[in-house]
Amino acid sequence: MDFSRSPTLPLPADLRAALDALAAKADNPEVSAAARDLSAAYRERRNSAAAIRAAAHVLAYLTTRLPATFAAVESALTRLCAASPGFAPRSVLDLGCGPGTASWAATAVFNDIDSVTMVDANPGLLDAARQLAGAATDPALQEATISRSDLLSPPAGSYDLVLLSYALTELPDHRLAAAIEAAWSRCAGAMLIVEPGTPRDYARLAGLRTQLLAAGAAVAAPCPHQVPCPLVAPDWCHFSVRLARSRQHVQLKGGTLGYEDEKFSYLAVVRPDLQLMRGTARVLARPAESKFDVRLKLCQADGTVEERQVLRRDKHAHRRVRRLDWGDALDP
Repeated sequence: MDFSRSPTLPLPADLRAALDALAAKADNPEVSAAARDLSAAYRERRNSAAAIRAAAHVLAYLTTRLPATFAAVESALTRLCAASPGFAPRSVLDLGCGPGTASWAATAVFNDIDSVTMVDANPGLLDAARQLAGAATDPALQEATISRSDLLSPPAGSYDLVLLSYALTELPDHRLAAAIEAAWSRCAGAMLIVEPGTPRDYARLAGLRTQLLAAGAAVAAPCPHQVPCPLVAPDWCHFSVRLARSRQHVQLKGGTLGYEDEKFSYLAVVRPDLQLMRGTARVLARPAESKFDVRLKLCQADGTVEERQVLRRDKHAHRRVRRLDWGDALDP
């Protein structure tokens, strides 16, 4: 058994082509300096308005951050699909959309989307969202409604899928509850929140989970239960996806590896009339394998955490878990 990971699936071909066309402008000192600025901004938790101020910052973001964000959102949406296989959204609201990354991930995962609405407060990122959408082959992206607004003032209407991708991390604590209440009021089916995989962002997401459960939402993923999170600090719930780096990404970041691991936390909730098929547990860490056994850290359906050892000699149980990876659900 091999738990080493290969890079995730590539970006959609039309998105990759559009990014490559823009990245042709990225081989210059100005964009390299902007990439360094962005890295510093993320470490200092500056919001996008402060961090992404010029065209060079936008190009640096598209090259260094968009692919990782896409991979994280796509991974989380795939988990949502597994939990609710009958969910087939037709309309999407992408709040804090940036260049539209989460909308692209949604159209890559779901086949029946025919309406996409994106909003963001950063004009430079909105311009990038329009450029990328204009290069899409999917009509829903080509015809997307893209406008300027903040998270507390979402567009009117009802949407099958509401997305908040790396957007809430920019808000101060005292604005979170109002932002999530506003987003949930626009949701007719499912809402996905994806945040950086840090203890701080997980703790805030756990608080929003409690708020949404009180508002009548049902948790689809990652939790296999509806009771309080059993994890105790300094432990926290987060996941990882591996993606290949482009040549431009390696150059701008000064890296040596051809891949990166994006750590993220997420929460997918649904309206109570949407049917869910939860597993009996979720793998909360990368499985540890030896020639004798596999050790798993599991969040279970009863709301407890278990460290489980599965011996190789127990062939049935071993066969059941041998292909599980970090973030996977353990089926009944």
